[in-house]
Amino acid sequence: MNILVVLAHPSDTSFNRAIADAVTGVLRGNGHRVVFHDLYAEGFDPLLARGEDARDAALDAVVANHCAELSAADGVVIVHPNWWGQPPAILKGWVDRVLRPGVAYEFEEGDNGEGVPVGLLKARAAVVFNTSNTPPERESQVFGDPLQLLWKNCIFDLCGVKRFCRRMFGVIVTSTPEERRQWIEEAKGLVGEVFPAA
Repeated sequence: MNILVVLAHPSDTSFNRAIADAVTGVLRGNGHRVVFHDLYAEGFDPLLARGEDARDAALDAVVANHCAELSAADGVVIVHPNWWGQPPAILKGWVDRVLRPGVAYEFEEGDNGEGVPVGLLKARAAVVFNTSNTPPERESQVFGDPLQLLWKNCIFDLCGVKRFCRRMFGVIVTSTPEERRQWIEEAKGLVGEVFPAA
């Protein structure tokens, strides 16, 4: 299978990077072809240019390449921190520029965008790993877990990816090395279950 892994964290020594490296290793060990993008390291430009949102817009080579890789993916893994209940801006910009009409979704004939889009992604499953400094109970009870709603309901479900798994690790700032080791093993186990050996 072709698996697209996207990391969005500015530090190459972050726990997010450790998660991305660990799950990428599992995927490759299971015989999958992995395309890996560290958006910060690559300097991905998150700004959607005027007119680029049109279905027939001319895309720069970087965005066109990301679109082709997403279209070819049988699975998607996203790794990012929870910042104010949202992904980092660089990842939001990646979504804006890459999950575009004609690539990730389209509207039915005669629909001007007021209806529910038809998903175009061929990916069978998506896995999202987040880190947070908010306790899970507070995230769910007070904030309504906005990242779950965003990734599952607003993005992957509408783009045709029906199997969705997400795991939030935290509280990161007070975590011990042993907790982090356990979380890495949990991330490896989850991605190995969703994308087993080919």
